[in-house]
Amino acid sequence: MLMPSIFGDTLLDDFFGFPVKENYKRPSNVNGLMQTDVKETAHGYEVTMNLPGFKKENVRAELKEGYLVVTAATSSSTDEKNEGGKYIRRERYSGTCSRSFFIGEDVEQEDIKAKFQDGILTLNVPKKEEKPKVEESKYIAIEG
Repeated sequence: MLMPSIFGDTLLDDFFGFPVKENYKRPSNVNGLMQTDVKETAHGYEVTMNLPGFKKENVRAELKEGYLVVTAATSSSTDEKNEGGKYIRRERYSGTCSRSFFIGEDVEQEDIKAKFQDGILTLNVPKKEEKPKVEESKYIAIEG
């Protein structure tokens, strides 16, 4: 049975205020964005992150309270003018994305090595020996 189209193409078109349409296309540079592989090596961890379309100067990695935080930002604009100098089309895009990983509070920022090449960020994080916890002996006071 067909329903009248009072809800649009589907009932979920305006679910939570944004349209859900079959012909909706994500920007092409979002595909594969910040996909991360973490590989354990003999001396630490190798973190490889895809950052297609980003430039090295727009990528930042920092260590905050035991978390490795990677942030990337980009912006672009496309201007097309006709012969008279009036805009025919003008598009702008800017965006920021971020990922964080807990690596422990024993790792120092100077120990992490980073390399950015062909849209791929590679971070080498060393393993730090976990300090053995000293077991405290607690005695019960004996009166008498």
